Amino acid sequence: MQTIKKIVIASHNQGKIAEFRKMLAPLEIEVCSAQDLSLPDVEETGTTFEENSRLKAETLAKVSGLPCLADDSGLCVDALEGRPGVYSARYAPNRDFDKGMDMLLAELKQSGSNDRSAHFSCVLALAIPGEETKVFEGRVDGKIALEKSGNKGFGYDPIFIPEGFNKTFGHFEADEKASISHRGRALEKFVAYLRQK
Repeated sequence: MQTIKKIVIASHNQGKIAEFRKMLAPLEIEVCSAQDLSLPDVEETGTTFEENSRLKAETLAKVSGLPCLADDSGLCVDALEGRPGVYSARYAPNRDFDKGMDMLLAELKQSGSNDRSAHFSCVLALAIPGEETKVFEGRVDGKIALEKSGNKGFGYDPIFIPEGFNKTFGHFEADEKASISHRGRALEKFVAYLRQK
């Protein structure tokens, strides 16, 4: 594997890009976003997190000629048969996660189920031109809170309480969240892979 000096993050989500920059800083890899390079948004047509992350990474690696890291992640709620899952971003109207959380809490209430168990999943795909795509997975289990709480993080963080805690991700500082989050765990595997090379 070639040494990676510069990597494209296949995302326009500034929250995600900030997490990646922080995690990759010790490796002295220059991180740029798809937006920085005016690369297109890749339509997520896959039915699994892995299919979508591979699709995004491989498409932008081909377009840019640079190593590309993509993630697909989402919130899977047991009582909602795993929804919103791969549709987590699109579930929120116009990516307004405040409305998306309200919808999810209402849907959970309407389900009549007392089961609030849920998990966040993240699949990272690393595509390097001319090399086989590598995949790294991370997961964090927990439950859905009764109401939104906290204003840190992004996405569905204010309604997800990770296992072993009594507060939502919306109350976690970035470092604390990264140490246990689905993306943090997938990134740890990715960073460990890079350090072996």
